[in-house]
Amino acid sequence: MQDMNPDDITGEFKAVDLTYHDGARRKVLVTEIEVPFPDGRLIVSRTDPDGIITHVNQSFVDMAGFSEDELVGVPHYILRHPDMPPAAFKGLWDDVQVGKRWQGYVKNLRKDGGYYWVYATVIANVREGEVVGYTSVRRKPSRKKIQECEALYPTLF
Repeated sequence: MQDMNPDDITGEFKAVDLTYHDGARRKVLVTEIEVPFPDGRLIVSRTDPDGIITHVNQSFVDMAGFSEDELVGVPHYILRHPDMPPAAFKGLWDDVQVGKRWQGYVKNLRKDGGYYWVYATVIANVREGEVVGYTSVRRKPSRKKIQECEALYPTLF
């Protein structure tokens, strides 16, 4: 996975080196610019069993700031914001890999270095008893829940 490009960033940014669960590393460029989740929209994506994006809807493209071509075929963690504690994603994977539904609040990183918050629901796609991928549907979270996460997440690192 490639490092973020400074030419894509809007505003001042800081560089953060991230290491993902699979050992991949990436330099991300992060701003303090929040893009509010629009009312009445849902972000939908599907991945294969390894978390590689196989489908995105237009709301996903719009909020993430990437093109569909830039998203499909890459790990979903391309959107991982460095403020997100690894424990949150461990819980997600622990649940969905055994067929449980996972719900939680996630701060996602945009291509331009900004961020957006979502309330995500992730379910396993099971065919003939085998997990063939995952579907995630994200909706607008309440400001109160975002504030609670902003206070809690730094304590989970």
